[in-house]
Amino acid sequence: MKLSHKVANFVGVVVPFASFVAAIAFFWGRGVQARDLVILGVAYVLTCLGISIGFHRLLTHRSYQTYPAIRYTLAVLGSLAVQGPAIRWVADHRKHHNFADKEGDPHSPHVGRGAGVVGAIGGLWHAHVGWLFENVGGADERRYTKDLLGDRGLVWISRLFVPLIGLSLALPFAAGWIWGGTLGAGLEALLWGGLVRIFLLHHVTWSVNSICHFVGRRRFDVADESRNVWWLAAFSLGEAWHHNHHAFPSSAFHGLKRSEIDVSAWVIRGLERLGLVWKVVRVSPELQARKLAG
Repeated sequence: MKLSHKVANFVGVVVPFASFVAAIAFFWGRGVQARDLVILGVAYVLTCLGISIGFHRLLTHRSYQTYPAIRYTLAVLGSLAVQGPAIRWVADHRKHHNFADKEGDPHSPHVGRGAGVVGAIGGLWHAHVGWLFENVGGADERRYTKDLLGDRGLVWISRLFVPLIGLSLALPFAAGWIWGGTLGAGLEALLWGGLVRIFLLHHVTWSVNSICHFVGRRRFDVADESRNVWWLAAFSLGEAWHHNHHAFPSSAFHGLKRSEIDVSAWVIRGLERLGLVWKVVRVSPELQARKLAG
């Protein structure tokens, strides 16, 4: 990785974290405006969906098809999550599946970190955030995202990632200023709906990389160490049914049981009923039964 990329990633990790700490310290005992929590919640859900049903299930795994306008809207929402340009994100994730928990996996907690407690802690750190300073963006885009490189709209959205970071902060600021009517209200919304929201979604997404490859439940016969983590599923809108996903990567639905809540799947199903998405990939109960671990 270039030093400039490491510095940029360091800023992207540290600034939201510092903002989260500052927000707690500053508002402790004062309370948070309901306005700011609403802006945070709406921004979180929209950008999380951009990652989940946009970057992940649509662009990476082609779990369904949709119109270009929806495709590009989801790519923009995913970019507003500030987890990297769309095409680079997809390339890294496709490489992760190609080498899941083996040498070559960009963010496995099980490769090259040694044994014992120290090795486990080092592996979890690498999978959660350490890989951002070692090999993020290392996947060959010409190999892993040839289909996306042929889409001029997605190429432009990826190139505009830096301006989209600014938009990710400007939108909650504008919402707070308009709603609250003061510059101070805008700055508070920028803090909660911008920086704190980015911090929260970062660590939820990174927890899928780390925690969901370390602890949790498994029921399918897969070669990697993926796990389902039920308590993380709500925060990730269904992404934490990660073992299910590794068993059936192209499935649009990661929650495969009624008890496995998958908000992203509900959104896809709703879009399908409206005729806005089609060719939604589903995994039959028969196929699931055949893949159960013995």
